[in-house]
Amino acid sequence: MKATDIFKILFRKYPVFRVFSVILVIFIVLTAISGITLQARKIPEIYTVNPPVGAPGDMMIITGENFGDIRNPSDYVEVGGSKITASGYLGWEDTQIKLILPPNVQDGLVIVSTKTGKSKPSFFANAAGIPVEVLPDTKTSLPVITQLSAEKAAPGSLLIISGTNFGTIRSNAQVFFTAGWETNSEQTEEIPCIAASEDNYDYEYWSDSEIHIRVPDGAVSGQIYVQTEKGKSNLSYLEISLPAGTKEYKDKKTYLIQLNADIEDINSRSNTTLSLRIPRPPVMARQPAAYIAECRPEPVFESYQNTIIHQFELSKAGSKKLRFNHSFVVDEYALTTSINPKYVKPFTDKSRVLYTTFTSPDSLIKSDDEEYVKLAASIVKNETNPYLEAKLVYEYLLNTYKLVSVRKPGSDPKDLLKDKSGDAYDFAVTFTALLRALKIPAIPVSGILVDVDLKAVSHWWSEFYLENFGWVPVDPAMGLKMEYKAFKTIEDPFQFYFGNIDSQHIVFSRGYNELKPTLSNSNIVYKERTFALQSIWEESSSGKVNYSSLWNDPVIAGIY
Repeated sequence: MKATDIFKILFRKYPVFRVFSVILVIFIVLTAISGITLQARKIPEIYTVNPPVGAPGDMMIITGENFGDIRNPSDYVEVGGSKITASGYLGWEDTQIKLILPPNVQDGLVIVSTKTGKSKPSFFANAAGIPVEVLPDTKTSLPVITQLSAEKAAPGSLLIISGTNFGTIRSNAQVFFTAGWETNSEQTEEIPCIAASEDNYDYEYWSDSEIHIRVPDGAVSGQIYVQTEKGKSNLSYLEISLPAGTKEYKDKKTYLIQLNADIEDINSRSNTTLSLRIPRPPVMARQPAAYIAECRPEPVFESYQNTIIHQFELSKAGSKKLRFNHSFVVDEYALTTSINPKYVKPFTDKSRVLYTTFTSPDSLIKSDDEEYVKLAASIVKNETNPYLEAKLVYEYLLNTYKLVSVRKPGSDPKDLLKDKSGDAYDFAVTFTALLRALKIPAIPVSGILVDVDLKAVSHWWSEFYLENFGWVPVDPAMGLKMEYKAFKTIEDPFQFYFGNIDSQHIVFSRGYNELKPTLSNSNIVYKERTFALQSIWEESSSGKVNYSSLWNDPVIAGIY
């Protein structure tokens, strides 16, 4: 009997056999369909990786196809054998992926993996690991200082450090100088040190055997050393002189500051990327320590262009309320200066980056405005001493204009000139613009002012720079006796706040922080007259999205 005949008999006689046969046919059909569908799925393909050579913190853009319109939890990019964590992605589209290279990024293959499979790899190289021709290594890999170009120097002067094992590129290496902060010898035997500052453009050249560096603001006579990832160099002595006067850092206070932001009422019609830029207190001579005690949720980057970056996806399905918590521990010193004007000279090194940057107009300080230029010239007349010029401008502003409470965002700081009144923001911007118009390096400073009740309010003041001396603080609003419960009574605010500042001024930004967007064709939110001067606070990718944001003012949670 044929097999087909047996099958027909079993099919007619036994219902169970009929059911099993139908199920088997369905299974075969579904398997065939799945196979066809699987074949139709296309695995991701990489066309370009930009940059092919980069460093931690750089943004990488991967172009190609079949990445998927959104990133699923199982999708990832692998660079040099390490998967990029969820917080590292700035954007994920079918033909483009944007991400931030992590601190531990290594040379190796770049692979995009989705549920349809893995792409063919492309290659990436860490700039720090590119082989270069160097002299044979010495007995030790520790940096070694063999000579300084001078035994005596002033703040801002160029110092050449010769030696070995400094590294072919600077990367995270630093040069430390003895600092002039007041210390309690009973609490610590460590000598206070200050690193040269990138914000002041102190680092000018770096090679394995030679470093060109500007003596940083706040440095005093004492030991200097080079610190690389290999360790700390030997100590070398440098005498620091301030021909024009003295600086004194005292009355130290340590603050615990809380800063929170909320995103809610989210209504997105498409998958949208939202980025927050949280300002973080900078490190400077008067504010030598500022670190993160808490940061939730985990950011994309903890320190990028003086901000903390958070980024996340708002989906069409909707998102719940999002809260971002930050705590900073900040050391703060009062600064008093004593300056003899006759020893202050006009800037001679006008090619220095600090000079060209902080005497030029920018998006906030419009010092090339004809009205500022004419007013500055009329105030100083024939005076050419930069210290006396700055003092004349300060005295003119305080004797001519009245101080009012904080004005609404969008108000033009130049209204101060026509209305004869303005707030602390207007005074700080105008003072800075007038000094830049006179070619005196100056910056606006933004932060918070803490009173005796530990209440913090947004506040603005200024600093100007003297060659061979450093930065000098000026607070016109406080000089006009702005209402404020000080820790210590200032007998003559008018005189004190030109050249001096108390330790209740906590800095969140120095100068105007012109941030670069991380998303193409993005929507930007800018917050004016706040505790930080930065061009981007919120950034969302192009698309239809509505949400509300609440940035709480910084809160002082403790003082030590």
